[in-house]
Amino acid sequence: MIIKRLLLSGLLIFSALNLMAAGFEIADLEWAKDVGARETPDIKKVYNVSAYGAKGDGVAMETKAIQAAVDACYENGGGKVTFNPGSYLTGSIYVKDGVYLEIPEGTTIYGSMDIEDYPVIDTRVAGIEMQWPSALINVLDSKNVMIGGKGTVFAQGKIFWDKYWTMRKDYEARGLRWIVDYDCDRPRTLLVSESEDVTVKDLTFQQAGFWTVQLLYSSHCTVDGVTIQNNIDGHGPSTDGIDIDSSTKILIENCDIDCNDDNYCLKAGRDADGLRVNRPTEYVVIRNCISRSGAGLMTCGSETSGGIRYILVHDMVAKGTSSGFMFKSALTRGGGIENIYLKNIEMDSVRTALNATVNWNPAYSYSTLPAEYEGKEVPAHWVKLLTQVEPKEKGIPFLRNVYISDVVIKNAGTAFNVAGYEKSTIDNFNFDNVRIEARNGGKISFARNWTAEDSELITNGSVTITDSENIVY
Repeated sequence: MIIKRLLLSGLLIFSALNLMAAGFEIADLEWAKDVGARETPDIKKVYNVSAYGAKGDGVAMETKAIQAAVDACYENGGGKVTFNPGSYLTGSIYVKDGVYLEIPEGTTIYGSMDIEDYPVIDTRVAGIEMQWPSALINVLDSKNVMIGGKGTVFAQGKIFWDKYWTMRKDYEARGLRWIVDYDCDRPRTLLVSESEDVTVKDLTFQQAGFWTVQLLYSSHCTVDGVTIQNNIDGHGPSTDGIDIDSSTKILIENCDIDCNDDNYCLKAGRDADGLRVNRPTEYVVIRNCISRSGAGLMTCGSETSGGIRYILVHDMVAKGTSSGFMFKSALTRGGGIENIYLKNIEMDSVRTALNATVNWNPAYSYSTLPAEYEGKEVPAHWVKLLTQVEPKEKGIPFLRNVYISDVVIKNAGTAFNVAGYEKSTIDNFNFDNVRIEARNGGKISFARNWTAEDSELITNGSVTITDSENIVY
């Protein structure tokens, strides 16, 4: 292990020792210029849901009326579906090719609190393909779709949070922590699946029952100017902000997320099922966004089976987020994370500046069938999670080639919480012009070849480094 340490009055200064700088120019990343939706619907005609029987009184169930307007718009070659000011209670809506679903200012869409109003579909949830309720708003196998406006989508998700916590207590007592998240049906707010050229713009999403926006198996999508406020009337489990899941050429910009799980998250499948699907998340730009409460300003994982690569995150702000940069996987997950570019970022009062592990949350990540179920028939999604990755080496993920530059972090609790594995070291993290102020230095284990230039860590303690090589700071 090579370590150079300079400790003066609590100041730890990274020393470059003539190693390669981490600085990079965004303009040099050619792939970053070809992301986001390439077209939006042509507004040939406007369809108002009131013409199809919608009342907007917040009491009547409006699902059929809204869907009828969407279907008419689609069948006539596309256009805009809009609402009069008011409150509209609805179950799942399916937006189709060439349709712009406008939720204008003064309009609030309320999600039904009855899970029966969300028809079950074949989809992917938390890394495995399975049957699961539709989202409140769905774009499935479609092209050239827009969902926008200055209105609000209030998912009324708290009833599903309460359902989850009740089930979680029971499942944990029976050794089933690993499956409760999949057994507890909860609707996502917006799902874009197997689609392209989809734009989500300017809306406010509140109180998601589960993930808020999931971009799944899709390409050339844009999420722009979206506000997510999930911590209303409590803190819901798994209320992620935006999840980019086995998708490519995605642009996220000008968003503001306050949630109780990952704020901006990149995923690519879990364990044997994720390795079978083998679809990466790649060529993604996230820029000019704010992260408030939540688990991570930028999270990769824990679903990494198909690979997460070529991700550019720049001009971001984190305020009180749990982790600044979070990289997580598990030793059965496979795939990995590589070629991540992080630039021009400010963080204030994050709990941990850099969090990285290949053995994340074992009680959730590793599936073991309790003895009482041996020899009994179990649901298909249980079987998927219980399927062993063979050979076992295929399940070991990698984490490498991360470039961090022009970052200022103030009032952090811990600078580093990094834990690799003997067979999966965390490699080639490169820092340039990074300044971290943290109460604790933290720890780094099983890492290799970290470089730094013009960077400093100001802390009351030191960084504990074990089982690592060529960590220069």
